[in-house]
Amino acid sequence: MTGPVQAGSDGESIGNCPFSQRLFMILWLKGVVFNVTTVDLKRKPADLQNLAPGTPPPFITFNGEVKTDVNKIEEFLEDVLSPPKYAKLSARHPESTTAGMDIFAKFSAYIKNSKPDANEALERGLLKTLQKLDEYLCSPLPDEIDHNSMDDIKVSRRKFLDGDNMTLADCNLLPKLHIVKVVTKKYRGFEIPKDMSGIWKYLSEAYTRDEFTNTCPSEKEIEIAYADVAKRLVK
Repeated sequence: MTGPVQAGSDGESIGNCPFSQRLFMILWLKGVVFNVTTVDLKRKPADLQNLAPGTPPPFITFNGEVKTDVNKIEEFLEDVLSPPKYAKLSARHPESTTAGMDIFAKFSAYIKNSKPDANEALERGLLKTLQKLDEYLCSPLPDEIDHNSMDDIKVSRRKFLDGDNMTLADCNLLPKLHIVKVVTKKYRGFEIPKDMSGIWKYLSEAYTRDEFTNTCPSEKEIEIAYADVAKRLVK
C-alpha cells in the first residue's frame, strides 16, 4: 500500500494537509508500518500524474487500484485493516463522529473574509461551534455514568472524543482543530478562550501522542500554507 502526500514549502518536509495527517494517524493507530512519500506539487512526478490525473495528494494505491476520496480511503482502511491483527477505530457513539464537524467551515469563512464589518459576526459563528465542541468534550459519555453510584459525574474525564483512546473521529477533527488554533492566532490575533477547558484538555492530550505530533506539519508550515488564504481586513 502506498500513498504520496503534499510536501512542505521546502519541497521535502510534510506539508499542511489535514487530510493526509488524518490518514497517517489511522495507519499509525492501527500499527501499520508505512513509508511517507512527499510530493512537491510544483514539480509533480510524471508517474503520479499518470496514477491520478488532476488529483492532488493524498491518495492511495492498493492492488493496482487508485483511491482518491479521503472518506472512502478511511472506510477502506477500517475494512481491510481489521481485527484481530489491526485495531478497530470506529467511534462507539455516533455523536463523537459529528462533534466539531462544522468548525472548519466556520473557520474558513472567518479567515478568508476581508471585510472588517463582517469580522465580528464570523468570529461569533466560529466561537459558537467551538463552544458546542467544548460542551460535548466536557459532558460525560453514557458509559462514564454509573447509575448505581451515589457520585454524580458532572464533567467528563475522558481524553478524546469517544473515550480514552483515539478513534477515526479524532483523526478527522484534531488536524483541523490544530490548524484553527495556529492560523487564527497568527492572522487574526484570535485565541480559543481559556475557559473552553474541554478543548484545551483535548488538544493537550493530542500533543502528548506520537500518533498526532509525528504526523503533524510544523506550525510554520501551517502559517505559510495560509499566508495567501488569510485575507487582510481592509476597508
